Amino acid sequence: MIPLLATTCDFEKWDVRDAQKYAKAASDDASSDLITVISDSIFAASFGAQSSLGKSLYNSTASTVGMQSFRQKNYALNGAVLAATGIDDHQSFVKAVEESLSESHVGNAPSPTTPCAFMGSETRIDAPSVGKAYVALAFNAPKVTPLLNIAQQCIELSASEGSSVSAYASSKSGLVGLYASSTDGSGITDELCSIMTSVPSTDIINRAKSLAKTKALLSIDGSDSKSLAGIMTDSVIESGSFGYAGVAASYDGVSVDQVQQLFKSLAGSTPALAAVGDLSSVPYHGSLVSRFS
Repeated sequence: MIPLLATTCDFEKWDVRDAQKYAKAASDDASSDLITVISDSIFAASFGAQSSLGKSLYNSTASTVGMQSFRQKNYALNGAVLAATGIDDHQSFVKAVEESLSESHVGNAPSPTTPCAFMGSETRIDAPSVGKAYVALAFNAPKVTPLLNIAQQCIELSASEGSSVSAYASSKSGLVGLYASSTDGSGITDELCSIMTSVPSTDIINRAKSLAKTKALLSIDGSDSKSLAGIMTDSVIESGSFGYAGVAASYDGVSVDQVQQLFKSLAGSTPALAAVGDLSSVPYHGSLVSRFS
């Protein structure tokens, strides 16, 4: 497989044309999906709409030159991580990889980039015809996967029974938060704020640790090859290794106190707010800030 990775790919004009059409269709579909819109909106509110983390994942205007530039910049050895499992002879494998990739495109030295700073601002898209409000809050948190995944489970366990509240966490961006939808924009916003200003109990944290660890281990077992490659790569980037024991230990090593300290920190920080739909009763960002102090 390694020689295939080392091969420089050329694409026919019609392949590029078809890819551009597909990107436009995917972008149009995303713009009509409210969950995707609220997801894009919360990242824009967190980091600014013009930042690399605040821009939408979807692009309907990708030019051929832009696609070429993106590929040359990102698909090169200096931007690659190679992770493999089931290797009996590590040294022989490394040697074979070095020989196979010796003539591959390395790429230009990466230009310095300014890290995206968390802004904690607001994005609102008023669409009364939707009939209800979709509201999301996001908080700046440490980029530690086990801790954030446990926090995500804590949030969902803390939501009231029958609630539409869902939580999310991203160690790549350092965001943790929650979202929900309701015809009562004010009421659902109050519920989101209440959850994020409460410190979870020891019982909830222990249950959350168990759920997060089980989910992480099952994701390794039940993943297709593409998903497994992503899991392996993330693990190697974050910890330098990959394996069941390491993943389990990373969750076992998170203490109740660490989780509670995280939630205390979040409760005293400024959140980002995104709202989409009927916003007639959704409070503005300025009125929410006073609840987190």
